[in-house]
Amino acid sequence: MNPSQEEFFALWPLLVAVAGALVSIFASGHAVLYKRDSRAAVAWVGLIWLVPFLGSLLYVLLGINRIRRKVAGLRGHESVHFNPLDNFSCSTEDLVTILPPGSDDLGGMARLCDSLTRLPLMVGNDIEALFDGDEAYPVMLDVIDKATRSINLVIFIFDNDTVGRRFLDAFSRAVARGVDVRVLIDGVGSQYTRLPITGLLRAAGVRTELFMAGFWPWRTPYLNLRNHRKVMVIDGMTGFTGGMNIRAGHVLAGNPPFPTRDIHFKVMGPVVQQLQAAFAADWLFANGELLEGERWFPIWPSAAGSVVARVISDGPDQDLDKMAMAFQGALAAARHRVLIMTPYFLPDRALIAALNICSLRGVEVDIVLPKENNQKMVAWASMAQMWQVLEWGCRVWMSAPPFDHSKVMVIDGVLSLIGSSNWDPRSLRLNFELGVECYDPVLALRLESRIRQSMVSAHRLTMPEVDARPLPIKLRDGLMRLAAPYL
Repeated sequence: MNPSQEEFFALWPLLVAVAGALVSIFASGHAVLYKRDSRAAVAWVGLIWLVPFLGSLLYVLLGINRIRRKVAGLRGHESVHFNPLDNFSCSTEDLVTILPPGSDDLGGMARLCDSLTRLPLMVGNDIEALFDGDEAYPVMLDVIDKATRSINLVIFIFDNDTVGRRFLDAFSRAVARGVDVRVLIDGVGSQYTRLPITGLLRAAGVRTELFMAGFWPWRTPYLNLRNHRKVMVIDGMTGFTGGMNIRAGHVLAGNPPFPTRDIHFKVMGPVVQQLQAAFAADWLFANGELLEGERWFPIWPSAAGSVVARVISDGPDQDLDKMAMAFQGALAAARHRVLIMTPYFLPDRALIAALNICSLRGVEVDIVLPKENNQKMVAWASMAQMWQVLEWGCRVWMSAPPFDHSKVMVIDGVLSLIGSSNWDPRSLRLNFELGVECYDPVLALRLESRIRQSMVSAHRLTMPEVDARPLPIKLRDGLMRLAAPYL
């Protein structure tokens, strides 16, 4: 080895240290400047410096929201124009006159969502709750088979199983009839079955795209941002949304190995145009094709029902934090009772405070969670902070199996917030989600009945029970809670 080589190898540790320090300085500086949550910024900076190079790499892949600029760039000039349907628009003042007596405080919630969404409330909608795949899938397949012009679907998971192939066959029949079918599947959700269904869809003539698929950062702008929405619109007139994916586990009558309860919704009325606009924006991002005009946004002829509704799009772009603020607004407007059902409960400090303040005002707050969760680490982290809602009077119920994936919030028997959002950091800050703000006592009563039915066989969690967990379990749960900023 010559002297120059010896000098190089002698300097190698110093060069690595300097490079590591420079990379860490750049990555931690970016986190300090751009992370909105100070706790997340501290957690990322700690990881970046404690694990040189690897911490920075994880931050680049999972912590930098590069998609915000990309989505904003597309949506800044997009023309997802739809017929305004002014005859179905509903002002906050009009809503207050429609609501049952004693519900005036919900007008504040409507004003909040006016500002959040820049979309009008729409009267004349019919929204039907469909419980589990046993009810939802037959209705969805029937509407697909009656389609004459278009079918648009955005979904997180579309499994290649018995249920997935039923939808595949229905889409194939629609294509054969000349119906224009578009399917957008999340790039991660498409991989839940070993042989993805995407190839079969394309072979059947279905225009199929994946939302941010691929391993490499330049192909997948952000590995941690997923499209978690579930929206299907047929002929621009009938919509479906909620929390249900397309997979056999939702059909309880089939005795699947991993049964999953859930609630989906059939939507008819002018608010379907807002569902279609949400799909059109996602499709534009994934495919570059602009969907506009009466073919996609037909004029709604007449009222379909009595529900006043509006879509709330949420995501890590210009729609950031909209569902979290909608949840907080609903809690602030509640006067009598709040019922929440969610599979994953890991709210941030602001939502915990909103829940506690609601309870301290004398509002009954009931939160129903699954006793057996399919995401163990989230369940452990949730248990670590459960005392924060129990200590101020919120009631927490652990529902009996099977696992319940439903995502519903009902306020005072009038307002229902439905859709795909969970009460956890991934859903409220990282995923693209979609909710629907619904004012209707009949729909609220049906959802309340479903939730209370689960509460009958549920176990009520108490503060002494949470405190009595063994120390190793408390430490495990606490460590999982610390990982929340990385989610």
